Amino acid sequence: MNLKKWTDEELVSTRDQIEAWCAKYAQSIWNGRKGYLTGLLGVFGISTGAVFLMFDGIEVVSFVPILLGAIVCFTWWKTKQQHKKNNGFLEEIKEEITRRAKKMEKIEKNKPQLNHVKEA
Repeated sequence: MNLKKWTDEELVSTRDQIEAWCAKYAQSIWNGRKGYLTGLLGVFGISTGAVFLMFDGIEVVSFVPILLGAIVCFTWWKTKQQHKKNNGFLEEIKEEITRRAKKMEKIEKNKPQLNHVKEA
């Protein structure tokens, strides 16, 4: 994705949306210690279901903890991946905004010199 073709308004809007998502993620159950605990509970569900299958034989009830644990683990993993993508994209957007600000600053700095040269 070429951020150089985006307008300033699009960059700022996208940056604000991603920062809002990151703030929401920071308070969710998937962040930090709670997130790792939730992922471990998913793994515990999978292992419990596997133990039930070994000791009780193949029963439909034995697949329930495996299914629920797999859903929890997949959701945890998917959320972590989305967080990494969003943080990387947010950094790219911030770099582009900074680059444009420096470019505008440089143009503003050179404007008085150009006017001075024209007057002479």
